Amino acid sequence: MVDCRTGVYESASLRGVGERDTVPPDDGGGRMTTEPDTSTWKQTPDGIPIPPPSPDDVLYESADGVARITLNRPLVLNAINRNLMRLLDAALDHAEADDDVRAVILTGAGRAFSAGGDLWASLYPDDEPAPDSLDVLMRIWSFPKPTVAAVRGHAVGQGCELAGVCDLTIASDNARLGEIQIRHGFGIPVLITPFLASQKQAKEVLLLGEVIEARDALRMGLVNRVVPDDQLEDAATEMAGKLASLPPSAVRLNKRLVNLVYEQMGLIDAVRYRENEQLRDLLEAEDAVGTGRQRVREDQGWAAFKRERDRGYEDAPNQ
Repeated sequence: MVDCRTGVYESASLRGVGERDTVPPDDGGGRMTTEPDTSTWKQTPDGIPIPPPSPDDVLYESADGVARITLNRPLVLNAINRNLMRLLDAALDHAEADDDVRAVILTGAGRAFSAGGDLWASLYPDDEPAPDSLDVLMRIWSFPKPTVAAVRGHAVGQGCELAGVCDLTIASDNARLGEIQIRHGFGIPVLITPFLASQKQAKEVLLLGEVIEARDALRMGLVNRVVPDDQLEDAATEMAGKLASLPPSAVRLNKRLVNLVYEQMGLIDAVRYRENEQLRDLLEAEDAVGTGRQRVREDQGWAAFKRERDRGYEDAPNQ
């Protein structure tokens, strides 16, 4: 099965994992009818096959003034690597340059929005130029056209932040959001949560690293609406269509004005916290923990990494 908190396999079985572009869109969730050929895929130390990067890792389409950008790595729950960021940035280029596009939907193929950073990206070294993930997410924050995140299943780690920087977020009732990086020994790539939730709620999300159900995410302000899973696409399309029908210059101005309020509250400095000299010692300590756990994962495999990650945590309440 797939570990939904992290988006990598716990066994080699891939049956039933969603892949939207292989089946008709009205099949109720995009279920694969056959297993992919994994014979050429690289494997983790404990034999888990990981699919290679592909030019189809991000899909783009547009109709009726709305562009739809789909993260398309369903077999690893749309985990984010350099290739995906490169393709996402290119899709944003396309949407920005197309005058017929007046709103953008961002979603994920299969049964998850995104499981966050790809923990096995090192299996496929990628030296090609790629934008920094922080820059891409902040580009979405300041994108000149309104953006709507349609979240199904897990949106955790950087996937949670990707949904958070969109202007509006609609979640399926099966959505699960969370900033789980603390359990991996990593910091927060984009510190957007304190600007979405209250101080107490933001600390609950960031310090505990728990996964939050859709209704709780709505209560905290992490999403705008929660809809039944089979209505997610229609709800996102309807919302984006409303945005596209409004005067573009007025939408752009109002978005900029709202963003400006948060930027004057310190959002830009907060998300670029790694440039803060006063945090250097804390950041170096965090990097050491994250590097150590990454070494366990790469040398000993996923099972050993999970034991290290969950040590002292698995008996905590609400788990």
